[in-house]
Amino acid sequence: MERIVFLDQSTCRAPLRPPRFKHEWRDYDTTAPNQVVERLLDATIAITNKVPLRAHELRPLPALRFIAVAATGVDVVDLEYCRANGITVCNVPHYATRSVSELVFLLILALRRNLFNYRTTVQAGMWQKSSTFSLLDYPTHDLADSTLGIIGYGDIGRAVEKLGLAFGMDVLIAERKHALEVRPGRIPFEKVLALSDVVSLHAPLDASTRKLIGSTELTRMKSTALLINTSRGGLVDEQVLANALQMRLLGGAGLDVLSQEPPTSDNPLLTLDLPNLIITPHVGWASEEAVAMMAEILISNLEAFAAGHPQNVVS
Repeated sequence: MERIVFLDQSTCRAPLRPPRFKHEWRDYDTTAPNQVVERLLDATIAITNKVPLRAHELRPLPALRFIAVAATGVDVVDLEYCRANGITVCNVPHYATRSVSELVFLLILALRRNLFNYRTTVQAGMWQKSSTFSLLDYPTHDLADSTLGIIGYGDIGRAVEKLGLAFGMDVLIAERKHALEVRPGRIPFEKVLALSDVVSLHAPLDASTRKLIGSTELTRMKSTALLINTSRGGLVDEQVLANALQMRLLGGAGLDVLSQEPPTSDNPLLTLDLPNLIITPHVGWASEEAVAMMAEILISNLEAFAAGHPQNVVS
């Protein structure tokens, strides 16, 4: 009988149906790093969304055979250790494609149309005092005929491309940074930064992509360009981005992720009060429809593993 432990069940907002195999199930709303080993000591299956499972936590767990990540990103799990020690790791792909890609365009439109500045002026009574029918204190821009640069061309990157084309944008797909060759259909990384009116990040976080966007990259971008990050906060050097926004070297930024979550109050981006900076609390994945799909795929991953033919395997 499988013994299943969900380490951070409170991150899953949808009800989970019981797996169709014999099992024991234990839920914990959250799990601190020093509680991981104790809670997984007799588990054969661990479920985690954001609780890290590194080698030093996995080593004392000889019974553990399967880790189900209740998300698409798997940077919380030491995949190398799992491969070397026969622990199967599965994720939940594709469930948030629509949800995240729609948030990307919510952020883009809000920034290109100066949504928050105009909302503030109406709340302050400025429209009511206008001498004409309209109030045109801030510039707005169409998406049509502007250029969208996509960095990271997986499932969500492709969905963002599709929406960008529907808005009439010219879409550029970036080659990997420092790539020696440019694949067909790709544009060199540095050229995408230089040409784009909007740069949207959809790359996974690993050693090669950490601080992918730093001072050199922001300097290459247009001073009117927007940076959108709905992928992983660690892709961006946050202090450098904060400085660029304060110095008006960038048109704006829309972020759904930060390098530490939940963030600390001294995060340099959270200390800013700028109308061209929008930060949402990692909610891109969490539409009701996406969460329901995630819950079903998560349980089907458990059932496939128990039946001996695991699916959505990443390690």
